[in-house]
Amino acid sequence: MSQKQASPAPLGLAAFAMTTTALSLFILGVLPAEGVGIVIPLAIAYGGIIQILVGYLEWKTGNTFGLVAFTSYGAFWVYYAMLNLFAGWGFVNLQPAAAGAVLILWGLFTFYLWLASLKTNLTTCLVFFFLWLAFVVLGVGDITGSRFVVMGGGIIALITAAAAWYNSLAIVINETYGRVVVPLGKSPK
Repeated sequence: MSQKQASPAPLGLAAFAMTTTALSLFILGVLPAEGVGIVIPLAIAYGGIIQILVGYLEWKTGNTFGLVAFTSYGAFWVYYAMLNLFAGWGFVNLQPAAAGAVLILWGLFTFYLWLASLKTNLTTCLVFFFLWLAFVVLGVGDITGSRFVVMGGGIIALITAAAAWYNSLAIVINETYGRVVVPLGKSPK
């Protein structure tokens, strides 16, 4: 008898969504700036380690897309945490233009994953589309020094997180009920 394997994707999506929501709330000023340090442990533990683990589990199921996406964004959160820790310790000097350029590179990476996501479902496509926009807008905001643009990126990141929360919820509920209760939408391709 073969045992049914659980999908690791909703765990990775929840880890991504929670970490992105927390950081977005600080970017938007909903949570006080002096408390942003609370995002660092979350970025390492849930956004980073859990997503990297989920990427490994996706590899075990033969899902290349899940492997690349979850492992990469898990590494992004570890990078984000390390960058902020190193800056706080005085090991690196955070230069907004350089940080913006790195965010735009993550946007380029996300663009190609968005193209691949067109073969999945509508909700997954929306997660990658909005994430692509968030990275680019946040990067441009850092490069230009425009708080208005950064706030726009924060709003787009919050929309991204909402789509990821929904995606995770839909997979868990649909699998639990054994039928489609929360629709994910059809693949655009």
